Amino acid sequence: MNKNLMIGYLSGLLGLTLLGVGVQADWKDMVNQAIQGGTGGGSVADAALSDNQIVAGLKEALGDGVETSIKTLGHQDGFLTNNLVRIGMPDSLKSVEKLARQAGQGAVVDEFITSMNRAAEKAVPEAAGILGDAIRQMSVTDARSILSGPDDAATQYFRRSSEDKLSKKFLPIVKQTTDQTGVTSAYKSMMKQAGGGLLGGFLGSSSLDLDNYVTHQALDGLFTYIAIQEREIRENPAARTTDLLKQVFGSGG
Repeated sequence: MNKNLMIGYLSGLLGLTLLGVGVQADWKDMVNQAIQGGTGGGSVADAALSDNQIVAGLKEALGDGVETSIKTLGHQDGFLTNNLVRIGMPDSLKSVEKLARQAGQGAVVDEFITSMNRAAEKAVPEAAGILGDAIRQMSVTDARSILSGPDDAATQYFRRSSEDKLSKKFLPIVKQTTDQTGVTSAYKSMMKQAGGGLLGGFLGSSSLDLDNYVTHQALDGLFTYIAIQEREIRENPAARTTDLLKQVFGSGG
């Protein structure tokens, strides 16, 4: 079976799968049949999308998904009031949180949690440039792998290509914001109310540990939303708002 014919089968079958027309349970078997020989594939092969169309469509889809994710999270309360990504107390400090709340100092704990979420909200908009670079640098191989991959294939691509760069970009912003919003002072108040003298040795390194924690949580929240946007455009024809997206992800219905 020649390469163009095989690509035609894959593109056509993937379009059916993404539209949810009853082939989701066995589409992998159908793809295997197409690779091994199949039948009646001429019209599908003729309709196969070009590499340029696939790459352009994916770039458009991922650009929209990234923009929506950043807009959702990168503003006041984008993290704090969003239960899906809200940054809570680090596991290592949950016992301190419990003691502080038992001592009637819940407001101090809440101030600490709020300030961590504010730092994440401030950092997320800085992801636009790095993720934009990852989209622009996408190869044909990357695009086809994403198109035929799992629901979070594009999100995995972003993690592989951008997570380290994003972490380095986020961390200084988080540090600056935690200083401005009083994370360290809120932390010290919480420790004091919880009888933090026993944990005093931790204070010297707490700022760096907390900044790394917030950075990691901010990245997880961002990738969570990118995955949501990716899944939406794969599964929901109404989310394909241009002709190019409809072509790449299945003709709209």
